[in-house]
Amino acid sequence: MGVTKTHMFTSRQNELAQAAKVLAHPARIAILEYISKQEGCICNDLVDVIGLAQPTISQHLNEIKKIGLLKGTFEGKNLCYCINEERWEELQQSFHLFFSNINYNCC
Repeated sequence: MGVTKTHMFTSRQNELAQAAKVLAHPARIAILEYISKQEGCICNDLVDVIGLAQPTISQHLNEIKKIGLLKGTFEGKNLCYCINEERWEELQQSFHLFFSNINYNCC
């Protein structure tokens, strides 16, 4: 969908679509699963666990950060990432509302 068409939809619809797009990649799901089980995560840990190159992991982390699911701190030359709990719960609720507002009696 072209950027010029997003104005036709509500901000909630655009936000949910953007989050779904980011979550549609299996590497990003694996990254989020790993980070969610840690107290913190240094990017080099992800390279060892996920098995992708460091630049690829960094690109995926940047996409996840764009929708606000990660927060991070600098520790020397390393970045330490963790789940942004507030944003996680917001998206969880948004997806729950989306999936629970379905009319199954249409046919």
